[in-house]
Amino acid sequence: MNPHAVFFDIDGTLWDRYNFIPDSTRQAIKKLKANGHLAFINTGRTRGYVTNPDLLSLGFDGIVCGCGTMVEYKGDIIFLHEIDNELLANMILLMRDFGMKPIIEGKEYLYMEEADFIDDPYGKKLMSELKEARRSIDEYWGRWNGSKVSCEMDGCDYERCFSILSNDFDALVHNPHVAEIVPCGFTKGTGIKKVCEYLGIDLADTVAIGDSVNDIEMLKTAGVSVAMGSGSDDAKNIATYVTTPLLEDGIYDALVHLGLID
Repeated sequence: MNPHAVFFDIDGTLWDRYNFIPDSTRQAIKKLKANGHLAFINTGRTRGYVTNPDLLSLGFDGIVCGCGTMVEYKGDIIFLHEIDNELLANMILLMRDFGMKPIIEGKEYLYMEEADFIDDPYGKKLMSELKEARRSIDEYWGRWNGSKVSCEMDGCDYERCFSILSNDFDALVHNPHVAEIVPCGFTKGTGIKKVCEYLGIDLADTVAIGDSVNDIEMLKTAGVSVAMGSGSDDAKNIATYVTTPLLEDGIYDALVHLGLID
């Protein structure tokens, strides 16, 4: 078997909502690398929010961040796309007009207003984890380094807002409350292609493992796609293989099924 590059989503795939990583997942990635394969994170999070030491201790060869807007290999940035700040400012103003609460995500910092998320459980979790990596949108107005935007949009006419933005951005709507807004032409799938181009890997020798709507393009792009048994129907319906749920050895079972570990 040729060496494969395996791309793992984070949330709902590598760990659960409490950032718990099963021991079987740790063992699976260790065996995967020992067998000569490459392991990559492939996440909607930008690099500024991929800092958890327990996650990074799993020994990944690289990270595809921000839905394909940044690619890191062996600690070096091999590709980075950042949104023009004038375009970004216009988007933030429009989103606020629609009542949305935006978060600008970049390679070092996430920009958000504490007051927007003070009563939001996810927002509070985010702020507690980011610590010094969080900056204020308004205090740094026009001086951001952002590759994508996410938002809380409960009760907003988000379809109309995203239609206005559609010439420049694609919206990944997770549910009526949360969405990610990504520059057109960038997905987790394009991130896989960047890695393959850089390392000379055939797409046929790639595997993508994910669980949700922002994994769709990654699952479509890879040579083999795996959906977590605990994942969304959207992911399961297009995957080559549906593994067991995250907390039931889902990663380990998938890699065994594909013959990448035993």
